[in-house]
Amino acid sequence: MTAPTRPTLTRFHRTRMMQIWRSAGWPCRDAIEIELLAAGMLALQQSPEGCETLRLTDEGIRTLAQARQGNARALSAHDRLGQKFAAQLLAAGRIVWHELSLRAVVEGADAPAGSAHPSTAPVPPGAPVSISLWSDADHTPPARAAANVWRMARPDLFSVRNTSVPAYLQPMVHEVKASRADLLSDLRHDAKRQAYQWLCEECYYVFPAGIAEPEEIPEHFGIWVLHGSIEEGRFELLRPARHNTCTLPFAVWMALCKATPLRSDDEPAQAHLGEGCEPGETGDASPAP
Repeated sequence: MTAPTRPTLTRFHRTRMMQIWRSAGWPCRDAIEIELLAAGMLALQQSPEGCETLRLTDEGIRTLAQARQGNARALSAHDRLGQKFAAQLLAAGRIVWHELSLRAVVEGADAPAGSAHPSTAPVPPGAPVSISLWSDADHTPPARAAANVWRMARPDLFSVRNTSVPAYLQPMVHEVKASRADLLSDLRHDAKRQAYQWLCEECYYVFPAGIAEPEEIPEHFGIWVLHGSIEEGRFELLRPARHNTCTLPFAVWMALCKATPLRSDDEPAQAHLGEGCEPGETGDASPAP
C-alpha cells in the first residue's frame, strides 16, 4: 500500500497555524485544517465537556519558527529598516500602514499634454489650483480643472495617532532610504514629495547615519537617522519636520479603511480600543516620532 503524500504547506497554511497559535484553537473544519492535521502540524484535542479544539504540535511550532527566520533573512536592508522604524511608531501609540497606495494632488504642476480643454487658454502662472476629491467639472472652469494633477503616492510608512478626535490625528509620512543612491534618486522627484506633503501634516526621511547631510534634505522635511546596525542601532531625530495642518481627504479615509495596519508582536490579537488608558483618556500617546 502506497504511503500517503504529505501536503505541501503554503503561506495560507502558515497563516492559519499562526491564527491557531494566537487563539483558543476553535476549529474551522475546512480543507486547510484537514491538510495541517494530515501533515502533523496540528493535533485535535477534546475537553471533558466534549468540545474539540486544535493545538500546534512540536513539529508545527518548529515549522513556524523556521518560516519566521527565513522571512527575516529574505528581507532587504530597506525593508528591515522600515520595520524597525515602524516598531518605534507603534511603540509611540500610532497606527501605522506600510506602502499604502494613496491618490494625491500635486499643487501647481503642469497638466499632462492633451488634458486641457481645447477651447480654453492655459492657466496663468501663479493662478490658484482647485483641490477637490470629487469631479466638479460643472462648476470649475475647464482650464483650472485641467491644472489639478493627480498622482499615486506610495509612502513607505503612513501613520496617525490612535485617537477618535480628528483634529488630533497628526497624519505623518516617513520615507525610508537604506542607501545614498536611493535617497538622492527620491530627492529628484519633486512631485512625489509634494504629494506626500498634501497627505500629511509632517513628512520625514529615515536613513542610516552618514549617507547624507541634513543640508542636502529640503528644509520642510524632518530627518531621522539610525546609528549602528539595523538590528541593534538606535534612531535619533536630527531635525523636526515643518508642521502643516492637514485634514485627511475622504479618499485617504477610504484607503485606510480597506488596508490592514501593521501590528506589534507584543499587541494581543484581541486588544480592545483604548485598553490600558486611564478613565477619561482617549487612547492618545505621547508625541510620536
